[in-house]
Amino acid sequence: MTAMHILHTESSCGWGGQEIRILTEAEGMVRRGHRVTLVCPEQAPISAAARQRGLTVVNLPIARKSWRGWWALRTWLARHGAEVTVINAHSSTDTWLDALACATLHRSPPLVRTRHVSSPIHDNGPTRWLYQRASRHVVVTGEALRQQLHRDNGFALEHMTSVPTGIDLDRFQPAPRSASRANLVLKEAPTLGILATLRNWKGHAYLLEAFAALTKDFPQWRLLVVGDGPQRANLQRQAATLALTERIDFVGNQEQVPPWLNAMDLFCLPSYGDEGVPQSIMQAMACALPVVSTPVGAIAEAVVDGETGLMVAPRDTTALAEALGRLMSDESLRQGYGEAGLGRAQARFGIDRMLDAMEKVFLRYGRRVG
Repeated sequence: MTAMHILHTESSCGWGGQEIRILTEAEGMVRRGHRVTLVCPEQAPISAAARQRGLTVVNLPIARKSWRGWWALRTWLARHGAEVTVINAHSSTDTWLDALACATLHRSPPLVRTRHVSSPIHDNGPTRWLYQRASRHVVVTGEALRQQLHRDNGFALEHMTSVPTGIDLDRFQPAPRSASRANLVLKEAPTLGILATLRNWKGHAYLLEAFAALTKDFPQWRLLVVGDGPQRANLQRQAATLALTERIDFVGNQEQVPPWLNAMDLFCLPSYGDEGVPQSIMQAMACALPVVSTPVGAIAEAVVDGETGLMVAPRDTTALAEALGRLMSDESLRQGYGEAGLGRAQARFGIDRMLDAMEKVFLRYGRRVG
C-alpha cells in the first residue's frame, strides 16, 4: 500500500472521545507505515498527549477563528503542504481555517472533514461551500449522522462515509468484577458506572437523580463516576444534596480505563445531545457490560435495545430509573445483555475496521506526493 502523509488538524482545547479517536487513529496509521502530523494549539491537551505517544506535533494558534490563526496555518502549508497527502480536519474552527488557507494556495492538499458529533449545522451558503466544495469528502462517526446531514442539509450521501470509532479489543476485554474492585481499592459491592467527560449533556445529573430514586430498593449498590470536567463541582454538590456522597466514587480521569470498566456490573450513559457513537459505550460492551443509554446521535448503532442493553428517552429520570432498576434486580439479564454486547463489540468495534475504512477514504480522496 502507498505510504501517505496524513495531516490532522484539531482546534479544540477540550478533552474527550474526539481527541482520543484522533490519537488512536494516528497511532494506528503510523504502525501501518504512514507519516502523521498533528497541528493543534499548544495549550490543547491533545498536544501533550500526542507527544507522549511519540507523534509529530506542530503547535499553531488555531484555537479560534482569527486572521492570526489562518495566516499561521497558511504559512505552514505553503512551506510543507507539498509533502501532505491529505488534511483531516476535526472541529469547526480548524476546518474553516484549513479550507480558507487551502483556497488561497496553489496545489493545496485535499481536505477531508471528520464530523464526530450530531449537533445540527447551519444550512446556509458558506456552510454548504465548506462541506460540499472545500471538503473533498466528509467522514462521520455513525450512519445516523450521515443520514441527518443528508436529510437536514441536503448533502449527497455519496459525499459522506460513516466510519465508527474503533477500540483496541486487546485492551478492552472482560475481567472478574470483584477482583477488579479489589485491585482498585473500591468497596466490594454491585456497582453502576459511567465513563464520560463531566459535561452537562452527558447526563450525569439525570443519572444521580435516578440512582437516588433507587437507593431504597437497592441499598447495596454503589455508583462509580470515571472522568473529569467542568461539571464536577456541581455534580458533587448534587450528590451531597441527594444524600449520595457515601455511595458514589468520583475518581476523575484515568489513564488505564479497562480496570475501571471491569469494576462495574452495569454501565450507563444518559446523554441528551451531540453524540456519534461514544467510545465509552463500545469499551463497556467490549468488557461485557450491559448498557443503559439514550437514542441520541448514533448510539443506537451500538446499543441494541432489549439485546445488549436498554434505551430510554433522554432527560427522563423516571424512565432511566426504571431501566436501571430492571437490570440491577436481575443478574441473569445483566449477564445475557453483557455477553451479547461483547459479541457485538468484537464483531463491529475493532480498531482495524476503523483504520481500514480511513485508509480507503484517504487513498481515494488524497493525492500522490513526492
